[in-house]
Amino acid sequence: MHLPTLARQTLSSGRTPAETYALLVRRTGQPLPSARAVCEALDIPTAEATIRLNDCYDALLANPRPGTETDTGELLEALGVFDTPKQLTPTELAIVDHFLTAIDAHGGIRAGHQHGLTRWFTTGNLTTAYLSLTATHPNPTTGNPTQYWTTLITAGELLTTTPAPDPRIKPALAHCRTQAARAAPA
Repeated sequence: MHLPTLARQTLSSGRTPAETYALLVRRTGQPLPSARAVCEALDIPTAEATIRLNDCYDALLANPRPGTETDTGELLEALGVFDTPKQLTPTELAIVDHFLTAIDAHGGIRAGHQHGLTRWFTTGNLTTAYLSLTATHPNPTTGNPTQYWTTLITAGELLTTTPAPDPRIKPALAHCRTQAARAAPA
């Protein structure tokens, strides 16, 4: 059977991308083609899937050990290899631009946090990204706290204009306003 077809059938039966990957590898013994098939079944563009798989090929797919298919699938999923990209609207793209400006103004965001943010941008989970950033305080010595908070205010205001905005945005926006007032030069 054609691997992408099998991947689609497996995903449609309710299995996760990680479980689907593990099943395909157990059947074929071929990690890279199996991962590509899952990406194709998820409608991840080929160029994007290639970049994602190249990034983790040496560490996860080049020398597979029998019995590690489930663990590898879960790692691929955790790394965002199977994240389905969302086509963002112009407003959502503007929000992401503000997030990127805030990240620059943060002055040292942790790599794991950056990875999570990138995944949320890819999947269009902008509310989660916003809430995550508003709960993080910028570095006062290497960052620009005033720019950080004011940029998040603008992003939050844009988020409130999206269809059915999450009710958690308004309290987070109020928090940003308070923090911006504290960070403003006297």
